[in-house]
Amino acid sequence: MKMTLDLRDDLLARAKELAAKVRTSLTKIIEKCLALRLRLHRALRGKPKELPLSPRTGGLREGIDPTSNRSLFDAADT
Repeated sequence: MKMTLDLRDDLLARAKELAAKVRTSLTKIIEKCLALRLRLHRALRGKPKELPLSPRTGGLREGIDPTSNRSLFDAADT
């Protein structure tokens, strides 16, 4: 489908630069960016998972480091 977009000059220049650098078309760059943004929106729409809590203490279960993003992400994935 063809359509007209009104893009900021600086944004368009950067997108064209990227397209040339990776040897693809501006259309492909815009399609990939739009698809990525739509996937992100769909992922963020879902209800966030609750972190596992200890029934004994009410805090995070043993082995989850609240100061470590990796530890928290791993705990949310289980």
